[in-house]
Amino acid sequence: MCKYHIVFTPKYRRKIIYNQYRKSVGEILRTLCKYKGVEIIEGHLMPDHVHMLVSIP
Repeated sequence: MCKYHIVFTPKYRRKIIYNQYRKSVGEILRTLCKYKGVEIIEGHLMPDHVHMLVSIP
């Protein structure tokens, strides 16, 4: 098992992901992780970036 801390930042750190796309981003990331067999241990959506701690078998 490998654990990774991943940080996504939108271009120019625009603060649109927190307001407009919050639900969509969460659903997309959960779907992609489920499809690839990756377990999301922890995730936080900040106004200008996303933190994820994932476990990859």
